[in-house]
Amino acid sequence: MLSAESRHQDFPGLEAMAYLNTAAEGIPPRPVGEAIGQYFQDKQLGMDGRELHFAQWDAARSSVGRMFGLSADEVGICSCSSEAYNLAAMALKLQSGDEVIINDLDFPAGATPWLQGDCAATVRLWQARNWALQLEDLAALLGPRTRLVTTSLVSFYNGFMVPLSELVALVRERSDALLAVDVTQALGRVPLDLTGVDLVISSTHKWILSSHGGGLVGIPAARAQDWVVPAGGWFNQPDAFGPDRFQQVDNRPGAPGFTVGMPNFMAVYALQAALTYLESVGVEQIERAARPLVETCCQGLAELPVELLTPLDQATLAGIVAFRHPQAEQLQTRLRANNIHVMCQAGRMRIALHGYNTPDDVDKLLTTLKTALAELT
Repeated sequence: MLSAESRHQDFPGLEAMAYLNTAAEGIPPRPVGEAIGQYFQDKQLGMDGRELHFAQWDAARSSVGRMFGLSADEVGICSCSSEAYNLAAMALKLQSGDEVIINDLDFPAGATPWLQGDCAATVRLWQARNWALQLEDLAALLGPRTRLVTTSLVSFYNGFMVPLSELVALVRERSDALLAVDVTQALGRVPLDLTGVDLVISSTHKWILSSHGGGLVGIPAARAQDWVVPAGGWFNQPDAFGPDRFQQVDNRPGAPGFTVGMPNFMAVYALQAALTYLESVGVEQIERAARPLVETCCQGLAELPVELLTPLDQATLAGIVAFRHPQAEQLQTRLRANNIHVMCQAGRMRIALHGYNTPDDVDKLLTTLKTALAELT
C-alpha cells in the first residue's frame, strides 16, 4: 500500500520493527500527531477556540458517517466502546422475559452489560463451533422474546468475520430483535456494508489509527427512537438550559444521545485526521494490499506445529490470525528479541496485519517462529 518513502514519512516508528499488533493498538500516521498539536494551539484561544473545536466535531461526524454508510446526524461520539454499550443497555430498558443473544468469540465490552446482576433479561449464548459462529446455531436461539442480538463483525479473539448480510437476513426472518454490531476490528481495515444494522459501535485506537478516548456510535434515523439513552448530562439534551430544565428532561434520540457531556475534542481532532488519512488511501486499497499478507501468514502457520484458531475460509478472513501453543510465552520472548510485535495472552498468539505491513514483516515472523519452535521442541 505504501512506498518505502511514504511509509518512512507517515510511519517512521515502523522502520525498526515488524509491528503485527494493530488489533490491540494501531500506529497513528504523522498527520494524527499534527492534529493533536493543532488542538493544543486551538485550546490556547480559550473560549474562542470552541468554534474551531466544533468544526472538527462536525467534520469527524461526517467522516464517521461515510465509513458507516450513515449521515452525520446518525453518528455520535462518546469515550469508548464500553461506554457506548453501557449507554445502549440503559436505552433498551430490558424487562423480565426479554432475551439478549451474545457469543463466545466477542470482546467483553459487548457481552458484559447484559450479564450484570441488575439486567432483567435472559442472556443466551451463541457458541462457536470449529472457531466459527454458525448461523444455524443462532437460528435455534432466535424467537419472539429476543430483544437484541449483539456481536462483533470481526472477532478480537481469532479474526473470524461474521457473514453480515446473511446475519441481518436471519435476525429479521426469525425475530423482531435489534442488531448491534461492533466494528472495532474491521473499521479501516475491510470495506463495510452495514445495511440493516441497528446499532454500530467502534473504538478509535486500533485499525483506524487514531487515539484513545473515542467511541463511535452509528444508529440509522429509522431506529433512533429504539435507542433513547436515559442518562443525565447536558450535551445529550435538545435544550439543556431552557426554562423547564429543573422540571423535566428531554433526551436526544439515536446516536447523538450517546454523547452525554462535553466531547473529548483532542480525540476528535485525532479521529478526523486519521479518517482523512484512511480516506485518502482507501479502505479497498488497504484490503487489497493486506489480504495477501493474511493469506501467506495463514499458509505459513498451517505448516507449523501450532493450533490454528482462525478458520481458513476466505469469506471469513479479515486482518487477524490467531493460534495456540503451550509455549506461547517463550515464543513471544523470541519474537520480541527480534523486534516482532504480536499479542500473547493465556497461550494464544494473535497476529494483526494492516496496510502498513509488508511481506518482509510476515516472512520475518514465520522464519522466527519456525526457528523458535524447532529450538523449543
